[in-house]
Amino acid sequence: MSLSVGIVGLPNVGKSTLFNALMQREIASVGHHPFTTVSPNRGIVVVPDGRLKKLVGMVEKGGGSSVEIDPPKITFVDIAGLVKGAHQGEGLGNRFLSHIREVDLMLHVLREFNSSQVPHVAGRVDPTADASTVNLELILADFEVVVKSIKEREKKSRTNKKANQEIEVLEKLKEVLDEGKPALVADLDEGEEKLLGSFNFLTLKPSVYILNVSESWLEEEDFPKDKLPEGIIIPVCIKLAADLFQLDDKERGDYLSTVGVKSTGLDQVIKTAYKTLRLITFYTVKGNKKVSGWSIKEGTPAVKAAGKIHSDFEKRFIKAEVIDWRQLVRAGSWQAAKEKGLLQLKGRDYKIKDGEVVEFKFN
Repeated sequence: MSLSVGIVGLPNVGKSTLFNALMQREIASVGHHPFTTVSPNRGIVVVPDGRLKKLVGMVEKGGGSSVEIDPPKITFVDIAGLVKGAHQGEGLGNRFLSHIREVDLMLHVLREFNSSQVPHVAGRVDPTADASTVNLELILADFEVVVKSIKEREKKSRTNKKANQEIEVLEKLKEVLDEGKPALVADLDEGEEKLLGSFNFLTLKPSVYILNVSESWLEEEDFPKDKLPEGIIIPVCIKLAADLFQLDDKERGDYLSTVGVKSTGLDQVIKTAYKTLRLITFYTVKGNKKVSGWSIKEGTPAVKAAGKIHSDFEKRFIKAEVIDWRQLVRAGSWQAAKEKGLLQLKGRDYKIKDGEVVEFKFN
């Protein structure tokens, strides 16, 4: 399973700069003109995880040296800017929309900063209007797909049961989209979502807003949400985050203290994306040599979690020994936890919980 997060928004709002800051290196080209990004840039980001550090510390106390760490990760995609009329092919519209269909979550960057060097494509700074422009294009693009899909299925509905089922759900979406609302508002059940899974509707994807602010905004404890779109909103000074990625941890901390800012907001972006995708982390400890964090969807059974590590583990699965990471750290080692009777034996259908350390048994 490889889940990806797409960074979207109008041109010149800071998407590629955010991508570079997340990657901690210069990958995407950054320019002061629209469509500097044409083909999407992709990169893998480590998910901040204090639990992993404590597990590593436990292994090191137990005699492990040069412990290899394999943290949980998530893929980010920097996508070209969208403009009004994208659903009709304006700008890089069709290409932009096709790239969004490939991701599982949208990070929608909104611009709150003013800059004479980086002009706004609409000639004004208005994050709510920017959000409306992008969202309307996504809604219109989905509406076109729905109308076309209904017509295609009506031709074979007399002899195809699945086509009739799809038409029924598509009509439900059409009604919502026709009102200028995203498909998420249709409140589809699990079966309906599965039926339409292959369509990759843009407005069925969850989204998080990133408000690109100046350094002075980060010093505020709150910001005027009444002037922003509804949803999860994370303020980030993207320029500051990008300026800091060349510094080491100590230098970064010292600089943030100097400017009176606790955090650029990047860690919150990664953690929120991870949580919104309904991902959890379980861990494995390989002797005194390696500690790994594995990303899986909430509700994943043990047998499928085993397959995340290696396909053979899923095929040859017998059982899993599990323990909460805190219990294991307090015990001091896997062997000590076993002697204290803290390990639990679980079968193939057991749903792995966030923060559990697991050892799989297979034949």
